[in-house]
Amino acid sequence: MKDLSNHQQAIELLQNLGLKEYEAKCFVALSRLPKGTAKTISENSDVPRTRVYDAIRVLEAKGLVEVQHSNPQQFRAVGVDEAAETLREEYEDRTESLVAALEDIEPALPDDDQEVTHEVWALSGTTPIANRTQQLIDTVGREIVLIVGREAVLTEDLIEHLQTAQETGISVLIGAVTEQLRDRIQEEIPDAEVFVSGLEWLSGSLTDQTEDVTISRLLLVDRNTILVSSVYEKNSDEASEEKAVFGRGFDNGIVVIARRLMATGLNSTDDPGTADG
Repeated sequence: MKDLSNHQQAIELLQNLGLKEYEAKCFVALSRLPKGTAKTISENSDVPRTRVYDAIRVLEAKGLVEVQHSNPQQFRAVGVDEAAETLREEYEDRTESLVAALEDIEPALPDDDQEVTHEVWALSGTTPIANRTQQLIDTVGREIVLIVGREAVLTEDLIEHLQTAQETGISVLIGAVTEQLRDRIQEEIPDAEVFVSGLEWLSGSLTDQTEDVTISRLLLVDRNTILVSSVYEKNSDEASEEKAVFGRGFDNGIVVIARRLMATGLNSTDDPGTADG
């Protein structure tokens, strides 16, 4: 999308937020004008004049356009900040309605009574992976072991979730790839056990020169749920892509190995899990 002009990008983003093409074009055209008639809007938006009135009527109903009942009628877009807040509220309302509707749908099949011994799933995209990381942290009952492989992982939202878990008495162990990152984490979450990870391969790409893959985050929750993500660094003109696998219900042996590996660099006397792990 970055290859598009700002004008075209704005139109597409408005469509992603629920506006139809003509509505988005009319709003973008008006946002560049102090005010305008249907004729002016048509000339600046490539929307047929006969369709401008329909589009404006919808935009007015959404609170995105104001109308002056003169002859001819004049229209103007609300300010950018006001429009953004209006669209945000409508998007949130739709999301809440979607959640309610989905939760009320009867399941197609009854729940399987058999207990799942282990399962592994894949996720793509930094936002879904960050959301799943935070969701797993929120369900913790005993212990969190998190290795931060990239500083970009340490968002304000993640810090807040870790702080909340730590404040409720959860054991929080956090490994960082550098001393600088460790110091930052320790400052943000003073009571957490923070250490510089001894996993040297976390601090750089893998040895395969055909790819540039960096481990992004490793999370172990309550010794039975694991999430591992990596980032494939594309060329400088493309955004990096984060992918993850996560699973739960692993055999104890696998969890013990994973936990001990992740705790590499943490003094055993400081590790609350060594006595029983």
